[in-house]
Amino acid sequence: MPNYNTQNPPFAIFPGDVALAFNAESPTAGQASQQFALPDYSGRGEQGRTVRWQTIFASAPSAISITLQTALDDVDAHYQTIDTSTAAAGEARTVTAVNAKFIRAKLTSITGGSGVTVEVLA
Repeated sequence: MPNYNTQNPPFAIFPGDVALAFNAESPTAGQASQQFALPDYSGRGEQGRTVRWQTIFASAPSAISITLQTALDDVDAHYQTIDTSTAAAGEARTVTAVNAKFIRAKLTSITGGSGVTVEVLA
């Protein structure tokens, strides 16, 4: 279940914005982050947008799996994984051709570590 499912509509992130899906938190396996709306903007067309995201840890876990998920509507069961990070030291990743209206992170598994932060740059 999402951590923050009460924000309706969810906060929107526009090109150049940085959104904190998790912000130095301690989510458990299977927990989704706050969701964000990805509004349409002029010139995007059908090619989609590029989304950059990064994982940061206050204390590095020994193993981790975090997914970046998108959906056309803000329904938990409709989110699909578009990228996965397993770098215990944290990393920055880029996903191209993203055609979605909502985005979130989901912690699949974690062993040790603390202070999970996931930044999404639209």
